Amino acid sequence: MVKALEAARKAARRAQEAAYEGKCTIMEFRDVENEETGLSDEEEVIVIENQPCKLSFKKLTAASQTETAAAVSQVIKLFLAPEINVKAGSKLVVTQNGVTGKYSASGIPAVYSTHQEIVLELWEGWA
Repeated sequence: MVKALEAARKAARRAQEAAYEGKCTIMEFRDVENEETGLSDEEEVIVIENQPCKLSFKKLTAASQTETAAAVSQVIKLFLAPEINVKAGSKLVVTQNGVTGKYSASGIPAVYSTHQEIVLELWEGWA
């Protein structure tokens, strides 16, 4: 029974990852020590590069109508391998279908046995 469940999870993960059409680079803003001066300075550091992933876009239409149109917003979600650690506030550069975008991880990922889902926001800079 346990082996069958493990085999089913592996098959489900392979199916999930077969849908990955993009690559992402994950960056964090960290204290880095300057070897010459011994002083720490904050810089953008690449944590993971060229990680297979998939971006998903979902439009949400608000119930309220303005004079010109209904308000529309978009949810951007990144699908990624479950063992990848993405901290809230990390910068992600994702290339999918020939388009590259910069995003920020907006919160704690939903981690499943086959993948994780991270809600993204458009990158506006380091906080």
